[in-house]
Amino acid sequence: MAADFAFPQGASVLITGAGSGIGRATALRAAQMGLRVSAWDLNPDGLRQTAEAIRAEGGVVHEWVADVTDRDAIGAGIADATSALGPIGLLHNNAGPPSSVPLEFDEAIVISVGSVRAVTDAWAAAGPGDGAAMVVTSSVAGNLIGTDSNWYSASKAALARYVRHLAAHRSSEFRSNAVAPGMTDTPRLAGFAASEIGQRALARIPMRRMATPDDIAYATLFLLSPLASYIDGVFLPVDGGWTVTQ
Repeated sequence: MAADFAFPQGASVLITGAGSGIGRATALRAAQMGLRVSAWDLNPDGLRQTAEAIRAEGGVVHEWVADVTDRDAIGAGIADATSALGPIGLLHNNAGPPSSVPLEFDEAIVISVGSVRAVTDAWAAAGPGDGAAMVVTSSVAGNLIGTDSNWYSASKAALARYVRHLAAHRSSEFRSNAVAPGMTDTPRLAGFAASEIGQRALARIPMRRMATPDDIAYATLFLLSPLASYIDGVFLPVDGGWTVTQ
């Protein structure tokens, strides 16, 4: 039986980076809860697999292949999703490059933070309606942990602070929160847990395991749901207790 987070019948959610990992898990669980899903990704093959899985269970899904740094593609996608599903009241800003990508610092900040702002502004301008909410995927790297990648830690910290700004200044339009995964068992970390450095990292996590994509998806959907209607501006670590040991 699917979890029931009290989403209104016919509600829709837009999820960026829905072609794999956390985004795919959020899309699948959202559909199981009765949400209509607008799934976005840069990878058409991964996106198709997500959409097929949703449809196989009887869910409603809209697909949009787009680079979320492209404002024209964002605007067209919002219009197309709204035409297909009606008003999009919920947004999961999940897309972003992995820390392993060797990006130049200034460019990476624009890609990682600027894209979230661009998607959020376009979504909000389309009129998401009453009860609207946005969750961004930040990271424990934006809090206490940090990574070898300077741009990744900086951008994830910036996203958490952007959420606080939105909560302070745009709560009349929508709620804004950040979910902060710790080590999560997605394709981006394939094989990491079995490596020497991965084993050292796991030893510092009180729960002694990586998160599953569902662990992050359910936290995200809770923050988007009416059950979290008075939660605004939070940075929610989902890390098995990792940050409390730092």
